[in-house]
Amino acid sequence: MFRKMPFILLAIIIFTIILDSTMPILLKQFFYSISLTIKSIIIFLLPLIIFGFLFQTSLSLANNAIKIIPLILVLVCFSNFISTFLSHYVGELVYSFNLSLLNPQTSDTLLPLWTLNLPSLIGNGKAMFGGIMLGIMSFKLFHEKAKKISQKIKIYLTFIMDSFIFIIPLFIIGFIVKLQYDKVIMLIIKDYTIVFVIIALAQTFYILFIYFLLSNLQIKKLLNNIKNMLPATISGFSTMSSATSMPFTIIGVENNTENKELARAIVPVTVNIHLIGDCIAIPILAYAILKSFGVAPPSLFNYIIFTFYFVVAKFSVAAIPGGGIIVMLPILQNYLGFNDSMLSLITALYILFDPVITCINVLGNGAFAQLIDKFIKKLKIHS
Repeated sequence: MFRKMPFILLAIIIFTIILDSTMPILLKQFFYSISLTIKSIIIFLLPLIIFGFLFQTSLSLANNAIKIIPLILVLVCFSNFISTFLSHYVGELVYSFNLSLLNPQTSDTLLPLWTLNLPSLIGNGKAMFGGIMLGIMSFKLFHEKAKKISQKIKIYLTFIMDSFIFIIPLFIIGFIVKLQYDKVIMLIIKDYTIVFVIIALAQTFYILFIYFLLSNLQIKKLLNNIKNMLPATISGFSTMSSATSMPFTIIGVENNTENKELARAIVPVTVNIHLIGDCIAIPILAYAILKSFGVAPPSLFNYIIFTFYFVVAKFSVAAIPGGGIIVMLPILQNYLGFNDSMLSLITALYILFDPVITCINVLGNGAFAQLIDKFIKKLKIHS
């Protein structure tokens, strides 16, 4: 079913948009409430999923886990830095255009019939490090018993992941209904076409180039790798959350890599910190806004300083709708000279573009997992 999922989701999106005008408001609210409920359940289970995957992986990798996790973090910083730095040149191109951006008008938004607020058992960060440390200690202290526990965890995680695959169509419908009701889709297309197209082209070219390199310059393999990531990508577009889409990202990465256990570890570790979509979109939006407000663009030296702080700030981003821009506001203010009006504008534009940005974040996480898989294979680091 997973391989048919892109076609199922595409059909759902098309029919939802077509039937939007004939759908009663109550039904729209119902679908949106169902989607929010599923999302709350996923977010509630997310720390357990992260802990389970990383416990299994750390247990299997044992001593090598200490080597692999720092390697992942170093390469995350490098990847974020490169994508942010290259966006400077696209931003300069945008700055040369005759842009006149206006604040998007607020409109009525679709409200759910109900909301499900589940308590947070533990933070994702604590679950991540807890899974890693407990897996390593279990290997040292009681290896055989830990292996049995790991097998039981694997059964529960497999059940959860399989359940996600079957509920994803229902999960997607509500968010598509909301985007259409809020007129966000048409607003993006109508009022911000130029900037949107530039961002989309820059992101698409960059991510395809990475996948092309990872596919050993083979078009067929490139298309297959992208196909495996489509369900996660569409989920990212609809929910605007890399964290919510993580279960589908893991499935896609498992199909694209040889070391399945390693793939399960990489995605939870990087889902909140490796955000290529943000690294490309935010600088380009910043240049467009600087031009529209008549502010001079930063020098290359100042932009490099901005990039450094930008990359560091990525480690505090929550992969939720709009989360990518919130922690960046002080960076934009301090290093690019943004005032309050400019900060409000980039926040609004980011949220409007968030579906596309999250798509690239998800694809970027998939590509990064493939990169680590190849990197570790080259270094011959095994469990």
